[in-house]
Amino acid sequence: MRIISGKYKGRRIFPPKGLPVRPTTDMSKEALFNVLNNHFSFEGLKILDLFSGTGNISFEFASRGSTPITSVDADFGCVKFIKQVATEYDFNIAATKSDVFTYLERCKTSYDIIFADPPYALDQNTFEKIVSLIFEKELLNEEGMMVIEHSKYTKLDHMIHFSFKKSYGGSIFSFFEIGSGEEDSENESDQNDSDEE
Repeated sequence: MRIISGKYKGRRIFPPKGLPVRPTTDMSKEALFNVLNNHFSFEGLKILDLFSGTGNISFEFASRGSTPITSVDADFGCVKFIKQVATEYDFNIAATKSDVFTYLERCKTSYDIIFADPPYALDQNTFEKIVSLIFEKELLNEEGMMVIEHSKYTKLDHMIHFSFKKSYGGSIFSFFEIGSGEEDSENESDQNDSDEE
């Protein structure tokens, strides 16, 4: 696992074997951050990393100056490893052991970027529930962006606030923003009203 940019660019981090993870590849991670770089200056951004696994994405944000960062994962080994790396590199990362849905239900904080990398095997409804919860709870800041990594078998284009998606190998990143999807929804509503008349 390699940090691709920022203060610790090129630094390799070696997670212990046996963690129940599927890390985002360096190629996909680099492509993701190229997209984000067109929308944000990373310094001081408040980040939420869901299903954080090895902390791969959290470390990348931290190297680029984002702070504070909250990493959430249900696996004790993953959380322990993230805490170790955060201490070693003096990253402002709070690693939290929790079921992601429990965390979202209780969360009272909003973030500039929310990244989620759920297991690809989760069903369509579970992926949709992540999106719905984040917007229902207003956890994304007005100018913020949410990104969900998923396989080609999961479709999130139809959900409100969907903005665009990018495909890299077998992975797809779906991007969501507060303003996206609302105009189309309003136009549909207007059309329905005129049909009734």
